[in-house]
Amino acid sequence: MKPAEESTLDAFLGLVAARGFAEVALRDVAEAAGLGLADLYRLYPDKVALVGAFLARIDTAVLAGTPRAVDPDETARDRLFDTMMRRYDALRPHRAALAAIRRAAGRDPLLALALAPSLRRSMAAMLEAAGIASDGMAGAVRQNGLLAIHYAVSRVFDKDDTADLSKTMAALDSRLKSAEKWSQTIDKYVKNPASRRPDPEPDSPAP
Repeated sequence: MKPAEESTLDAFLGLVAARGFAEVALRDVAEAAGLGLADLYRLYPDKVALVGAFLARIDTAVLAGTPRAVDPDETARDRLFDTMMRRYDALRPHRAALAAIRRAAGRDPLLALALAPSLRRSMAAMLEAAGIASDGMAGAVRQNGLLAIHYAVSRVFDKDDTADLSKTMAALDSRLKSAEKWSQTIDKYVKNPASRRPDPEPDSPAP
């Protein structure tokens, strides 16, 4: 990312943290970044593009810390836990801005809809970093599942004042364990459909 893009994102996040998402206009961002409005528009045509660029910057930071090879002794849940905690570490300096964006999206369904592709792309990147496929129908389900976990954990992360984010770690671990159990149950039924059938009555003919 170029210096002008970095400084513009930083200016945007600072304004959102201080004022709230809805109260910040593109003109405000341009002024804070020392850019003309046309120059800002060439970089980021709207606030949704600014949020998307910020999420992409976080994704890149998380992926940069991903080991090149998968550790065979680690489970998929362990790898996903490590990946998401790297994400929360990268997001930590921007918690106020993130909370403001989340509140705005909660009040504005159109904003939430506009941000959805960037969020899903981020979750896909986190799955891939953990060595978990994110494509196809199964990948879409995993993206949605991880996004639901992320939303739930973010409520803890927003208020986590511990030095090592231990409250966030505990919340994430609990959610991932629950998701792992559901995933194992679904895989069992998908791989063995016969297990879904009730046992026949003793006197009834076998199907």
